[in-house]
Amino acid sequence: QVQLVESGGGLVQAGGSLRLSCVASGRTFSTYAMGWFRRPPGKEREFVAAVSGAWSANNIFYANYVKGRFTISRDNAKNTVYLQMNSLKPEDTAVYYCAAHGSEYSDYVPGFKFFGQGTQVTVSP
Repeated sequence: QVQLVESGGGLVQAGGSLRLSCVASGRTFSTYAMGWFRRPPGKEREFVAAVSGAWSANNIFYANYVKGRFTISRDNAKNTVYLQMNSLKPEDTAVYYCAAHGSEYSDYVPGFKFFGQGTQVTVSP
C-alpha cells in the first residue's frame, strides 16, 4: 500500500504562488504516474495535473483551468512530486490531494487510486 504525505498548502493572496510537495512511500516510485487533484468547497474532487514516467517520456498533462499557471514535476531520487502554483485565483481555493496511479506504466487519469490526506490552499481576493 502506498502512503502519500502532502505539504506546502496555506493562505495566499490572489496573484501569489505556492508550491506543494508530496512524498510517497510503500512501493516503487518511478514506474507509477503521479498526480494532483483538488476538491473546491462544496464540489466534487477534480483532476489538476499528472506526470507519467520515463516509459512515457515523462508525459505531463493539465486540466484546462490550471494550464499555463501550474507546473507539475517529479524527483524520483526523492520519491517526491511537486505542484508549483503561480498566478493563483480565488477559484483555486480547495483541498489539494496528491495521487498515485494504481497500475505501473500507465497514466490513464481514472486509474489514480491512492490519495493523500490533502492540504488546504486558500486564495484570498
